[in-house]
Amino acid sequence: MAHHVLNMPVDEAAIRKLRAGDTVTLENDLFGIRDATQIHMFDRGRRTRFDLRGHAVIHTAPNVRKVPISNEAPAGYAPVCVGTTTSDRMERFTRPLMAEYGVRIVVGKGGLREASLAAFAELGGVYLAIIGGTAALETTWIERIVDVDLDDLNPESLWHFKIKGFGPLLVAIDSHGNSLYDTVRATAEDRRAAALASLGVKA
Repeated sequence: MAHHVLNMPVDEAAIRKLRAGDTVTLENDLFGIRDATQIHMFDRGRRTRFDLRGHAVIHTAPNVRKVPISNEAPAGYAPVCVGTTTSDRMERFTRPLMAEYGVRIVVGKGGLREASLAAFAELGGVYLAIIGGTAALETTWIERIVDVDLDDLNPESLWHFKIKGFGPLLVAIDSHGNSLYDTVRATAEDRRAAALASLGVKA
């Protein structure tokens, strides 16, 4: 297992070096996105003015507060608590995010399914996992909110965060078809079968 520091944005070659079980720290930029954002982008034909090529998105609808525009808050928002939501609901958006916008990294919790694994392998992407309940810690890794788009969907706007030392995050799904979720599931099933067998119970 190796640790990688990625200065965003990154190219496909950098992504292909990552393996399931490695850890990653992100630097520079991160974009917050959630269900409503992607429904409007991919189901309702709206486009964002942000250039997401080579970037990472995090599944979030942050708790923010309105503040006067300044160098520290150029978008007029300050982060209060930026947590991560469950990714599974957004499974169908992984491929279009990568194919249409060039996104390379999805950050979330709970994992993604087979269609996302296929998109990561084909297009060169990864899923970085965050443990649930760490929103307070995550927020310390965000320096400021640089910009916001599709803000009529607030808090499910498209957020541009400036970050520093965002991680370590776990490479849970890599671009080579490996998923730690599949590994854990298979191990659990094997242990369950063994436990039942030891009790004389047929699975």
